[in-house]
Amino acid sequence: MKKCSICNKNIAIMYTTKIENGKSTMQGICMDCANKMGIPIMDELMKQVDFSPEDMENISKQMQKFMEEQDPEQMEDNPLFNMIGMNQDEDFEDEDEEEEFEVEVKDKEVSSQSKKRKKRKNLDKFGENLNEKAAAGGIDRVIGRSKEIERVMHILNRRTKNNPILIGEPGVGKTAIAEGLALKIAAGSVPEKLLDAEIYLLDLTSIVAGTQFRGQFEGRMKAIIKEAQETGNIILVIDEVHNIMGAGEVHGGVMNAANILKPALAKGEIQVIGATTMEEYRKHIEKDAALERRFQPVVVDEPTVEESIEILKGIKSYYADYHRVDISDEVVEQAVIMSNRYVTDRFLPDKAIDVIDEAGAMVNLKNRDMKELKELQSRLKEVIELKEEASIHDHFEDAANYKSEEVILQDKIESLRGVAEHHLLTVSDVAYVIEAWTKIPVTKITEEEAKKLLHLEERLHHRVIGQNTAVSGLARAIRRSRAGFKKRKKPASFIFVGPTGVGKTELAKTLAEELFGSEEAMIRLDMSEFMEKHTVSKLIGAPPGYVGYDQGGQLTEKIRRRPYSVILMDEMEKAHPDVFNMLLQILEDGRLTDSQGRTVFFENAVIIMTSNAGTALKSSGIGFSNNEKERRDEKLKDALKDYFRPEFLNRVDEIVVFDHLKKEEVRQIVDLQLSEVYRDASEKGIQIVVDEATKDYLAEKGYDHQYGARPLRRQIQRMIEDEIAELYLRGLVPEEAQLSVTFDPQAVKLLFAVK
Repeated sequence: MKKCSICNKNIAIMYTTKIENGKSTMQGICMDCANKMGIPIMDELMKQVDFSPEDMENISKQMQKFMEEQDPEQMEDNPLFNMIGMNQDEDFEDEDEEEEFEVEVKDKEVSSQSKKRKKRKNLDKFGENLNEKAAAGGIDRVIGRSKEIERVMHILNRRTKNNPILIGEPGVGKTAIAEGLALKIAAGSVPEKLLDAEIYLLDLTSIVAGTQFRGQFEGRMKAIIKEAQETGNIILVIDEVHNIMGAGEVHGGVMNAANILKPALAKGEIQVIGATTMEEYRKHIEKDAALERRFQPVVVDEPTVEESIEILKGIKSYYADYHRVDISDEVVEQAVIMSNRYVTDRFLPDKAIDVIDEAGAMVNLKNRDMKELKELQSRLKEVIELKEEASIHDHFEDAANYKSEEVILQDKIESLRGVAEHHLLTVSDVAYVIEAWTKIPVTKITEEEAKKLLHLEERLHHRVIGQNTAVSGLARAIRRSRAGFKKRKKPASFIFVGPTGVGKTELAKTLAEELFGSEEAMIRLDMSEFMEKHTVSKLIGAPPGYVGYDQGGQLTEKIRRRPYSVILMDEMEKAHPDVFNMLLQILEDGRLTDSQGRTVFFENAVIIMTSNAGTALKSSGIGFSNNEKERRDEKLKDALKDYFRPEFLNRVDEIVVFDHLKKEEVRQIVDLQLSEVYRDASEKGIQIVVDEATKDYLAEKGYDHQYGARPLRRQIQRMIEDEIAELYLRGLVPEEAQLSVTFDPQAVKLLFAVK
């Protein structure tokens, strides 16, 4: 900000040039001095706007105050200040305290240091020098990308089309390759042509930010390109390079960052390293053939598990130092293996690095010793100051006491430092983080969980009465799956076959609650809704161009959000044949690709399909011997082949046959369903007592060999719940009351009494 050369107080708004003895001297003049000097342009301005000298003086003061309140850095890009001359030509240099600009007419000399600084003004403002960052140790070492870095150097050494573009999935290490090149340049281990190259990581958002007027963005881009051209050894790195297609574009215009860069790239005046994903490259860059041909693709593949382990071993020290934990090679290996297996929607090594980082943060937060260590260190500093103060004032007894406390504190700090600063990161910590991410129980089977799995049949029988064969077969498969003795990627799958109302759906709900902690972990699909050919798209999402394409499928989206679930496909025989074709892939490989091309994994799900197919054949059988039952079950399984294709049935782990309910089993179900009535009444402060005779009567009335337990549910609603609801609404059952229900055999009806 230049001040007036005459009064040296106000801001200069115009400049005059005079040449004396071969030198050109430029002087800034404020509005007040220009008016006093009678400069013609000021007189004409005052006549046009009809201003008096007092008005001009007031305007000058207001302008002076406004200028002083502005941020100098923001003024640089403001067109208002450009118009009034605030931003001078870069060739002018400050020479003295009077703010005069003197330029040699015949022999202009500018120091090399100042010239270099000025040439990098825009690059330094809108980019980050990776060479300087690498030399200062601000870049983590790059492991295992030597081939890609070598390929990038080959392309940079080309005469034409020497602009590499790194293409790969998010998190595979594209930006790290550019940083690795900067590290090599800083270490001098590059070809001769690249020894003096400087890499700048451009920030497109900062280039666009603050561009309010048409031409400002274009001006910044041109300034950056000009600086890179003049310097001659600049390599620009543009992360998310597809953003240049729209950066700076205005409505109805075609001038964006890509079109500004094209001429310079075509002439080879600048070099650019781009980075983007395969999807974005196909969507944006490939569409513009003129831009695509100026870049040379370098495909960055996801590293293998072994390569990722080596990468993490190389960089684990950064995270160990930051979180103050010890990270062993075993933890690194398990972090890579488990993240590769369970975190399916991200890529190595990024997801494994994030697991290590979050696990380290978790252990660090639990480190109570570090807090105690800081408190001791703070106390030690205070004691030393008190000891010195006591010595100065000749309080030697106090100084001796402080000295004793200082020695004790130092001993405690030394003993605690080793414990506090070296907490061990364990495999369990890594497993806990992955479990928090995916809701998949990755942690090792604890003694409590093992006990729960071993007694799974008993727990299932708390809600599912009878069906011993079905419950036993399901429990065996779940134990095998949870213990890890199953085919990798293949989900546990069952077909529940049996008459209606015998507990097929109830068993699936109970399994979800017992195994995964909540009935919410069950994804229920009524296959009667998938009877048409077009309804297949409801499972995996609508194809491109159709309504709902961006919403995902009912099945795939729920599994992506909660991969550890029970999938219940009710009345499977009603589904369209195309649904079975889709399920073949899930049952064999445990994976499915949705309409948006994302792979969804089902290996941690339990798939249960229920069916009433063939039950009419089973109900006609007579007899109760084991041999007779086995023959009927075999006939039933054979009957399923009329509904399902052999390749579908062959992929199912087990076909579980449900039996008709017996009378004694229905009697147990009465207790189970009445417990729900008790729970609802207790919420209103009412205690219900039902005698055994009433339960026997309900079982007798509710038993139906053909329809199972559903008629019993209706009988309890009609005979118990309806009567209680009427008494409650009439106000005959106060809170904290006891309502007894008894059966009158003579009148053959239920009696209700309030106590």
